Amino acid sequence: MTVALYAYTCGFLTLPRSILLDGAPGVATVPVPAYLIVHPRGRALFDSGLNVDCREDPVGYIGEAASKVIQFHFLPGEEVSARLAASGFAADQVDFVINSHLHYDHSGGNALIPNADIVVQAREWAHAKAVADQNLGYLARDFDTGQRLRQLQGEHDLFGDGSVVCIPTYGHTPGHQSVRLKTELGGEIVLCGDACYLKESLETLTTPSVAHDREAMIEVFHRLRRMQALGATLMYGHDPDFWAGVPQAPRRLG
Repeated sequence: MTVALYAYTCGFLTLPRSILLDGAPGVATVPVPAYLIVHPRGRALFDSGLNVDCREDPVGYIGEAASKVIQFHFLPGEEVSARLAASGFAADQVDFVINSHLHYDHSGGNALIPNADIVVQAREWAHAKAVADQNLGYLARDFDTGQRLRQLQGEHDLFGDGSVVCIPTYGHTPGHQSVRLKTELGGEIVLCGDACYLKESLETLTTPSVAHDREAMIEVFHRLRRMQALGATLMYGHDPDFWAGVPQAPRRLG
């Protein structure tokens, strides 16, 4: 069975380019993507973008030191619930939020999807809870929302038919996961999340400057290369050049 896929831009971040690509100079402004997966048996959001708190009070949200390094560009109407509504989907009719990981730019909109189960790797949840509000990436207000939680142990077929499969891509964080899709229009598509920020990362096998496990990330790069060689389309995590060509909802991506 195949699924429909829609892409959303939920704001932008400006940050040192070395965060994305070790040793790279200068700064980059990058998209914050989210994706809606529509399956005959349910709807799933892959990542949920930014928390509206970063718009109202960025220093209070992320802290003074981090706010000097990272700038948020997040306008009203760019939060994931508004993006969904603008393309004809109700946030309260989304059944699952699949978080690639629990960093603020991937789980910040979780609470805006009130009836969804949160689907996350168990090891990612445990790590996030252990370091919440002590680590730049993990903010409890984003991910610890009291929503129903599905903690996965490795690969997981969400609907049981092979069309939406969560695949472990540990490395960027201890429990990072990507999603492999069989879509109606685009064939096999892999939503990489932060397993691979940029197309250049994959081409040069260059990890970010900060990674939980660089060797694991390199192994994931090689796995993604193999999937690409077999015909899969890779959706890179924060690549501004790549993203500029991605059809946005209400147009279908796949």
